[in-house]
Amino acid sequence: MPSPDTTPDLTTLQPRLPSPLQESEDERFTRRGLRLLLKRDDLIHPELIGNKWRKLAPNLEAAAGRTVLTFGGAYSNHLRATAAAGRLLGLPTVGVVRGQELADRPLNPSLARCVADGMRLHFIDRSTYRHKSEPSTLAAVLHAAGAQDAYVVPEGGSNTLAVRGCRALGEELRGQADVVAVACGTGGTLAGLAAGLDAGQRALGVPVLKGGFLEDDVRRLQAGAFGGPRGDWRLDDRFHFGGYARTSPELDAFARDFEQRHSVPVEGLYVAKLLYGLVTLAEEGAFPRGTAVAAVVTGSPFPA
Repeated sequence: MPSPDTTPDLTTLQPRLPSPLQESEDERFTRRGLRLLLKRDDLIHPELIGNKWRKLAPNLEAAAGRTVLTFGGAYSNHLRATAAAGRLLGLPTVGVVRGQELADRPLNPSLARCVADGMRLHFIDRSTYRHKSEPSTLAAVLHAAGAQDAYVVPEGGSNTLAVRGCRALGEELRGQADVVAVACGTGGTLAGLAAGLDAGQRALGVPVLKGGFLEDDVRRLQAGAFGGPRGDWRLDDRFHFGGYARTSPELDAFARDFEQRHSVPVEGLYVAKLLYGLVTLAEEGAFPRGTAVAAVVTGSPFPA
């Protein structure tokens, strides 16, 4: 385990950067004069996948060997990625999990994977979780978790360092597409992506949570990271399928069909909703003929 104030060397993990950009022939796009590109961020690293790498890497360096504490729900991709990073780099990790009632239940496969990777779980009630960003509540949570000196990463990993890290995603796509679309949870990836694109390129965010709060969050994240708005971006919040971790038989069938068409594993909670949204928009005529649309594949399916 690294000594305190020792910055881990993330290059030892051999990330695949820039991630591949693949053109995908899909008649739902081509018959409307559109090109579909897949930005395969799911191939960056087998365990620190996609935007999780881009968000976590700068935060892991900033932690400088300290315990990393972060937050998430029972099925959080972010918790799993943080736990995996801890195992790979020898960093202690603590996951603060929403839902005190879960403490006495068997762990689901996602949380069990976190524990197997060495993460210590600390469950808190949902009311406290909603106020976790307030200084007094955060201090109490850190004390209760025995992690007062931990480096804290917010839920979903979206903070100033993460947003700046995601700017590289946009920079890798400069000149490659007219519209770049990404599924959104906490908004950090979209905030950084939009900042990295060239003038004339547009970023489209597809929220996977309902509530209509994300626009303000993206603006706040850009202000914190860059001092103000950056890039041309918008949100389309019609494709959340009821909220986070919610799916439907229609969405599941769509994901299976897309996998068969393109031989690309489709993660269900984020990527499937993004791709479904893009097909719907293409069918609605939302993109002019000649538009190149790039979909960012931010994750891969959780192993059964």
